[in-house]
Amino acid sequence: MSFTRNIIASLALVGLAACASGSSRPSKATLTANEAALRSAGTIGDPGKVAAADIAFARAARTEGQWTAFREFAAANALIHGDAGAIEAGSWLSGRSDPAQAVQWAPRAVFASCDGTLAVSTGRFAEPGGLVGTYVTVWAPERSGEYKWIYDMGAPDDPQPAPPPADDIPQGEDVILVEALDAIEGKVADCTRRNGEEGGERPPAPPQAMVPGDNGGTSRDGTMRWSWEQRADGSRRVIVRYLRDGAWQVPVDFEATPRGG
Repeated sequence: MSFTRNIIASLALVGLAACASGSSRPSKATLTANEAALRSAGTIGDPGKVAAADIAFARAARTEGQWTAFREFAAANALIHGDAGAIEAGSWLSGRSDPAQAVQWAPRAVFASCDGTLAVSTGRFAEPGGLVGTYVTVWAPERSGEYKWIYDMGAPDDPQPAPPPADDIPQGEDVILVEALDAIEGKVADCTRRNGEEGGERPPAPPQAMVPGDNGGTSRDGTMRWSWEQRADGSRRVIVRYLRDGAWQVPVDFEATPRGG
């Protein structure tokens, strides 16, 4: 699978380069070329495309308004996971006015199922008041091929990191985006044989404890699973598991306590 992963990494960078050049999304020609190459390599999971969607989402929050962007990029069944639990995003966002300043964020890593039907981005955010933290967003493609977010959870660092010296603080509204682009990671699950297909290997059955219940889901090809949990003490958790190097791995396991908790 190393050959496939090298192609994935290269094409992810091509898609991200289009964002860095000033365009909020890669060109249609770039995406088409990426998908064709990925299909020939045995997968259509494309971390670069998901990262581009996340970056476009963040830019829309700054230029169009925070909750306007959340509505625009949300799937019909999207969930927002706050301190009180996961709630249906559509009704919560309906009619909500945009704040004067939007939260800024950018992905640091993207993980995708082999078939591209499920992906997860995780990265850093900065609130207008200065709080910084981590977020996890789960993505799924629409029939059009555009990725929409289906779950979002974020929490500020506790404790907050010490602020850097004033002379070391970079300037400009795209700082958080540019810094993330320099360090973004993209990985795709192993491609395995599904029922009715010839060749390849069948995926190993996940341990019973890893099978998600109602809180989460699974990619169509079974190579990625995710689930969320809301505890009685108000703490939250989202965990992602995918098939990598022939075994189930956990690329994302994020827990958060309530603000002030």
